[in-house]
Amino acid sequence: MSTVIASVDAGSPAERAGIRAGERLLRVNRHEIADVLDYRFFCYDPVLSVELGEPDGTARRLRVRKEEGEELGLNFDTYLMDEPRPCSNHCVFCFVDQMPPGMRDTLYFKDDDARLSFLMGNYITLTNLSEREAQRIIDLRISPINVSVQATEPQLRCTLLGNRRADRSLAYMRAFGEAGIEMNGQIVVCPGWNDGEHLRRTIEDLMEIGFRSCSVVPVGLTKYREGLAKVPPVDAKKAAEIIDTVDEYGEKCLRRFGTRMFFCADELYLKAGRPLPDGAYYEEYQQLENGVGMLRNTMDEFMDALADVTDGAAESFTIATGVAAAPFIGRLVDAARERFPALDGEVVAVVNDFFGHSITVSGLVTGQDIIAQLGARERLGARIIIPANMLRHGEGVFLDDVTLDELSAALGRRVQVSETDGWSLAAAIFEREGDAL
Repeated sequence: MSTVIASVDAGSPAERAGIRAGERLLRVNRHEIADVLDYRFFCYDPVLSVELGEPDGTARRLRVRKEEGEELGLNFDTYLMDEPRPCSNHCVFCFVDQMPPGMRDTLYFKDDDARLSFLMGNYITLTNLSEREAQRIIDLRISPINVSVQATEPQLRCTLLGNRRADRSLAYMRAFGEAGIEMNGQIVVCPGWNDGEHLRRTIEDLMEIGFRSCSVVPVGLTKYREGLAKVPPVDAKKAAEIIDTVDEYGEKCLRRFGTRMFFCADELYLKAGRPLPDGAYYEEYQQLENGVGMLRNTMDEFMDALADVTDGAAESFTIATGVAAAPFIGRLVDAARERFPALDGEVVAVVNDFFGHSITVSGLVTGQDIIAQLGARERLGARIIIPANMLRHGEGVFLDDVTLDELSAALGRRVQVSETDGWSLAAAIFEREGDAL
């Protein structure tokens, strides 16, 4: 735990009150501050009584006045004011265990931290949550919590998560539901493990517990599974079966709760060869970050943006994306070309040689695969457009540490990064600033 103040924002309520870097934040309104959740929760009020520890061991108190919800303005050595909590599971489907050797250390770290679930939207299993921490979530009304469920049959959950105590966290889910804590779930379907009747049991249990939403996604399998549990891929038949099951329960939930609650990832529709549902099906797109409705949302946004384009003049381009999304992005480019026939652009599906051809999502495409495959083409556009989810968040680096500058130099083209929404894609294609068309 590190509550030592590393810096104080200029002009912040903390600076105005005289709080200094080097002091320790001990208590706020008599509540001990252990980590970022305590800090954010107890510093929300407009009037704060703050207790600080000086480097010499003495303590002082002062009063801080600010707007309700305004940031206090303190920064600490780590975002969590603590070390992130590693995962204690050995899941049969864990993607980290399927990573090749020699990549950067951060890609091998498995977090399972409830604080990151609330603050960053990470999905957690709840298996390393103590009773005290679970009660704190209830007492502080921390919401939403994103839960990796996988199965609700106790023994099956223990087996899937590779943790003989994984069944204990089922009680936390029920306690959170009873306390009105909002939960979003995720079920990674592994054929032969948690599909069929097991999937039905899990869905039925989550309906009773009171989850807000739950995504159902196919297991991702790379070519690096030597020594790991045997898990078959989700094929077209299995994908169709999963969709039918989820839709059956979705209709029940609509009648009972007014929401479908359960949604399949886009990847399942692609595997099954079925058309994507329309936008209304996804309600508020609660599970967009899990790839649920992302393609439909992008398509709808792009067509809305295209209607606003008045000038189709743009330099030629090549869009590099994953195999799964390429046909859909191609249709959008075709639609743009129908309106502006002089538009010169193409979409290239980058096959994932790095992780294996069963990995088809754009978020796992590496820089070296783009360089190898686009570099071998006889013709490329004057610029390369890639989706932002190929890059480390907030940085210009791919999973294999290839940088945007290296990609640009290798292909001899400038590289544009588009956010994963339809407005941004249209803005990138027509070379507009931001989303302005």
